[in-house]
Amino acid sequence: MQCAPFPLSCGEGVEGRGFYTKMKQILYRLFEHQYLERDEARRILQNISQGQYNDTQIASLITVFLMRNISVEELSGFRDALLEMRQPVDLSEFPTIDIVGTGGDGKNTFNVSTTSCFTVAGAGYHVVKHGNYGSTSVSGASNVMEQHGVKFTSDESQLKRSLEKSNIAYLHAPLFNPALKAVAGVRKALAVRSFFNMLGPLVNPVKPAYQLLGVYNLPLLRLYNYTYQESDTRFAVVHSLDGFDEISLTAKFKVATPEKEKLYTPEMLGFRRCTEDELDGGNTIQEAAKIFDAVLENTATEAQKNCVIANSAFAIQVICPEKKIETCIAEARESLESGKALQTFKRFLEVNG
Repeated sequence: MQCAPFPLSCGEGVEGRGFYTKMKQILYRLFEHQYLERDEARRILQNISQGQYNDTQIASLITVFLMRNISVEELSGFRDALLEMRQPVDLSEFPTIDIVGTGGDGKNTFNVSTTSCFTVAGAGYHVVKHGNYGSTSVSGASNVMEQHGVKFTSDESQLKRSLEKSNIAYLHAPLFNPALKAVAGVRKALAVRSFFNMLGPLVNPVKPAYQLLGVYNLPLLRLYNYTYQESDTRFAVVHSLDGFDEISLTAKFKVATPEKEKLYTPEMLGFRRCTEDELDGGNTIQEAAKIFDAVLENTATEAQKNCVIANSAFAIQVICPEKKIETCIAEARESLESGKALQTFKRFLEVNG
């Protein structure tokens, strides 16, 4: 059910319609199971980035969206705000892909998406990875990058140089969006998934032409499918039916593209089904980084390596939909086993270390 817009508040009129921007009134409405309109959601997130709400109020807002599903209008409004406030960077001369999971699946896997990014880059495709520190797992993309001495930058010329030298650039999210920086402490303290996990994949400041997105449940898969249909992004949204926000090869998984949804099993693609424990990222950032290294060095376990190959293959198919998935799997495997992915990472470190 969609509710009426915020009423005019005393002395708080803004251009056009007036909105109640006091968090107390916002929360009362949301607690009554009302929904925000797109522009209301946009204004609320703008206010968060401007420091108009305290940490307790932001935590309460996050909690609302843990107790009910976010609507397409709400997600779109939050996304609008982040994209409007972002620090833009023009890398349009490169046809790039981002590979990212929403997080929040509670599985604490190793850095599958980040490792897949270097695998795809090693296969010859341009990648712009948009990432952050882990908020619901031990190690996020920025944690594993920092562990290897990567220095984050928003300098456009250096990002272009990174793409030219290594086929990949890394965008540390807080450098490009003040709202994400403003809520970092709250997200870390709560250590639960939030609508910010949902937003991260949608607000890559480069607006890449392609995206592979992993989500932790089927309602989110459909939500993102609807949201992406409104954009020019060529996409695939993936979900493993046992709750992973990536292709885990632990169970059947669904892949949604602009044309269709399809259910796969690991065996259909020639992979052995693995267990959840085989994908664990460890208890420290250092342990997660060692697994990342092992995959790129082609010394990882079969389960770890296959998981990365599967996600990389579907990313390649997003870029090249005319290719059969078997061909894409072969490309991803060759990137890892030939050492191309590892050499790509080494060149990346030369530019960004």
